[in-house]
Amino acid sequence: MWLTMLLLATMGVQAEKPVETGFLNRVYKADSVTMPYVVYVPRDYTPTKKYPVILFLHGAGERGNDGIRQTQVGIGSAIRSYPDRFPCLVVMPQCPADRWWRGEELEAAYGCLQQTMKEFSCDPQRVYLTGLSMGGFGSWEMVVKYPDTFAAAIPICGRGDTSQAEKIKHVPIWVFHGDADNLVPVAFSREMVDALKKVGSTVVKYTELPGIGHNSWDPAYSSAEVMKWLLEQKKP
Repeated sequence: MWLTMLLLATMGVQAEKPVETGFLNRVYKADSVTMPYVVYVPRDYTPTKKYPVILFLHGAGERGNDGIRQTQVGIGSAIRSYPDRFPCLVVMPQCPADRWWRGEELEAAYGCLQQTMKEFSCDPQRVYLTGLSMGGFGSWEMVVKYPDTFAAAIPICGRGDTSQAEKIKHVPIWVFHGDADNLVPVAFSREMVDALKKVGSTVVKYTELPGIGHNSWDPAYSSAEVMKWLLEQKKP
């Protein structure tokens, strides 16, 4: 009897063990790529509920293998400032130094997302994509490659392939770019938005920020309206 009571008590302690939340370090391994990534898990996370999940692609300045830098610019900063606006999981992979969000690195980032969706309780109808600068380029490429994965996307100061607009015209996309950007020409975003409208997209939005240079991501990610819009999107 005492043994039974001890086992039941032990099971009760294990059941009450708190779920790990916050910025959690993870690693994704494929045949030719090992990619560190961070998963943000909201404080109220419980496995009994399905959560939206955002895949974030960082810019060129955050490349490396420390597993930290990609959380310090863009969406990670916004989460720390406004945690209540992010009742979701956020996946933040880190691209290796001197590499780009394309090819095997882009596939590894997608692998980080898939690995997260297996580890945590995620809603497959509410998977989102966003990225800034180099990650803005990567976001356009990723949504073209996996147009049926994402319920919505927010590419920021990037560039897409206008010839691929037909593939993603059904995806709600909100594009951001500063009109004073001297690193990535604002024309890149204008052209992509125009291409989407020409193929019949009624779900593309465009915000051009007057007087803003390359950093158009802080205004985007710190906007309560933008995050509310993103998390309201759901695949039919």
